[in-house]
Amino acid sequence: MVKVVSWAAGNGDRSENGDYIYGKKRLREIDRRVRYLRRQLENAIVVNPEEQQGHGQVRFGAKVTYVNLNDKEITVQIVGMDEADVAQGKISYISPIAKALMRLKVGDSKEIMLPGGMDELEVLSLEYPL
Repeated sequence: MVKVVSWAAGNGDRSENGDYIYGKKRLREIDRRVRYLRRQLENAIVVNPEEQQGHGQVRFGAKVTYVNLNDKEITVQIVGMDEADVAQGKISYISPIAKALMRLKVGDSKEIMLPGGMDELEVLSLEYPL
């Protein structure tokens, strides 16, 4: 990208040079993203599920199997925002379902308001994978 901007700058009037203007804008976006990622890395805390306290309760890193009102059995793992991937069953700790599950134990249930209406979640199993 830097080579493109350098090449575009050498083409004359920069005020009307689309390649130069677009290239500079793109470089600013890249720099902004790099700064964001650096801050994320500086503030990141590695959470080892084995060292978590209270393995009998749902906490960050837990893999939880629960059943809802429709008798649908669902397994999710509670992870950080950047790791969330619903297709792989990984949900962010700030999601409504993860918040509802937090601190529950096997056999506990809780009502939750979802976009589709009220639902009830009952914890069937709980584990902390490595």
